[in-house]
Amino acid sequence: MEEKGVLVALAGNPNVGKSTVFNALTGSKQHTGNWAGKTVGCAEGSCTFEGRRYTLADIPGTYSLRAGSAEETTARDFICFGGAEAAVVVCDASCLERNLNLALQVMSVIPRTVVCVNLIDEAAGKGITVDTAKLAERLGVPVVAAAARSGIGLAELKEALKQVTEAEIPPSPVRVALPPEIESAAAELAGLMGTDMGKAAALRLMEGDTGFISEAEKHGAISIQDGDRLAEIMARLEAAGYSGEHIADTVIAACSQLAADIAAEVVTSSSAEPYRRDRFLDRIFLSRTTGIPVMLALFLLIMWLTVAGANYPSELLSALFGRGGDFISAGMHRAGAPAWLEGVLVDGIYRTLAWVVSVMLPPMAIFFPLFTLMEDMGYLPRIAFNLDGCFRCAGACGKQAITMSMGLGCNACGVTGCRIIDSPRERLIAVITNSFVPCNGRFPTIIAVITMFIAASPVLQGSVLGAVLLLGAAMTLLMSKLLSATVLRGAPSSYTLELPPYRRPQVGKVLVRSLLDRTVFVLGRACTAAAPCGLLIWLMANVRISGETLLALVSGALDPVGRLMGLDGVILLAFVLGFPANEIVVPIILMAYLANGSLVDISDTAELRGLLAENGWTLKTAVCMLIFTLFHFPCATTCMTIRKETGSLRWTALSFALPTAVGAALCIAVNLLFSVLGY
Repeated sequence: MEEKGVLVALAGNPNVGKSTVFNALTGSKQHTGNWAGKTVGCAEGSCTFEGRRYTLADIPGTYSLRAGSAEETTARDFICFGGAEAAVVVCDASCLERNLNLALQVMSVIPRTVVCVNLIDEAAGKGITVDTAKLAERLGVPVVAAAARSGIGLAELKEALKQVTEAEIPPSPVRVALPPEIESAAAELAGLMGTDMGKAAALRLMEGDTGFISEAEKHGAISIQDGDRLAEIMARLEAAGYSGEHIADTVIAACSQLAADIAAEVVTSSSAEPYRRDRFLDRIFLSRTTGIPVMLALFLLIMWLTVAGANYPSELLSALFGRGGDFISAGMHRAGAPAWLEGVLVDGIYRTLAWVVSVMLPPMAIFFPLFTLMEDMGYLPRIAFNLDGCFRCAGACGKQAITMSMGLGCNACGVTGCRIIDSPRERLIAVITNSFVPCNGRFPTIIAVITMFIAASPVLQGSVLGAVLLLGAAMTLLMSKLLSATVLRGAPSSYTLELPPYRRPQVGKVLVRSLLDRTVFVLGRACTAAAPCGLLIWLMANVRISGETLLALVSGALDPVGRLMGLDGVILLAFVLGFPANEIVVPIILMAYLANGSLVDISDTAELRGLLAENGWTLKTAVCMLIFTLFHFPCATTCMTIRKETGSLRWTALSFALPTAVGAALCIAVNLLFSVLGY
């Protein structure tokens, strides 16, 4: 504790700018997303003020200490048992009444509390003002007005934190008035418990909050000194008509009433309709008529910008890496390196890595910033709201719509995003089905196949691409329904979804955060898997047995299965070898068809179509290729992420097998259909 200084819990409802306050005070770069449920763990940072060190713990956003989700459980346990000497409760100035409810609960556990009324600039834009001096008087603790994004009020917040932590006598927060029977029972029960939380812990015990009680016992925070007196107190309450559920409802009602009374005294509004702009936009984005069409249009626009904008940067990177490979080869020649070493390092590992980076980096560098802008504006929860009914019918959680959308950029990021889903069962459903939507690593293949064999005009190409995305979304819902009715059987859970206000995005921070937190992270994992894959590909293309390369032998062995699926053995082997990164599937196919010793890139569409046609590709092959590209096992990066998130090889194996089985079955069905039609 001497090294860390004073431990301070940073608490607040979701979407009040809590992580922004944390970043501003500590200099950390914690992700500050504009949607509820974003923070799923505790981040820790430190700051020094007037020679004293403070360690701030940014705990998950919560609405109450009566935990109803994994995030709220983590927040409650830290506030009650984390050893914090002080707390900062961050509130949204534009909806203070709801936020004060949590502040009152935190103050009952940690008297040394500072209330930070954040987002005063946004509230002022709506004509809302908060009398912080009067609020401090009513709460009995220091209150600071702030706009953390602009740095306003941070110095005052540090000063207030210094005062409450250094004061010999802690503040005396306002007490929530309860019925006399409950008050006297809580006071009597607090005397039986070996805890500093007093009335707060007694109320949790009386309410029958089993999660709190078990956690308190585990931390040694509750030790009932007289079990007989405890039974007597509880029996007396029961006789007075106060069951555990009734006590809980009474406490919540009293707390809410006090918060409403205080807010009515300190909040004033000069506008009759402070939320008029948000309501107008919600009539467009959440309407039964326009909500889903607008959502689809936005996603199609993002996908078009991603695909169209990535072409030129990909070509530049490819050319740059090509010259780099030639330079390395020339250097190895001059150094007298053996040909096999050059082949392994340059034609194998280097060219595979170069291909992965040049194809993956530009789309991710476009998609993730665009997606993060939507998040920063507050649109992502609206997606979950629009699709909640669909996922509820599938036995899943509406928040899965957000993780499914993230999967369009990268399935690994989509899997990580599943942490926002409270129910473990529904979280698993979202993880297992995330790869049913195509990531941007599959888009180059999908678009190339559509362009060469299925649609000629740009309008038709866009329509087919849209149909492919809808097929992926429909299959996600269908597989979610299947899982919820079989291995992950259960009823859909309820959850709280806050629709945050629309905000002007912080473009600079969005670019930095999306590139560092997502793009570089995913690219790093992909390169880790692609390097050994490059070595394997080179060995298979250059090691010969009886005059045949391993690549030819294995593809020949897979050919019967490939033909059954409307493909061939080369295509199946390319998908297997492309496990580290979907981007290298087509280059492997070309390498095998041309019997080349390294990956091949043909940028001319007409030349590429001619080569594929010479090797037996038809419309049937193209359709089956499109289906299997859409539905097959997730890449190595995603599988590693699934293993890490679930901690289970069983669920990782199911995530691998399910989309593969669906893709294979659909390909076989399409192949049979074409045969029946005589094609």
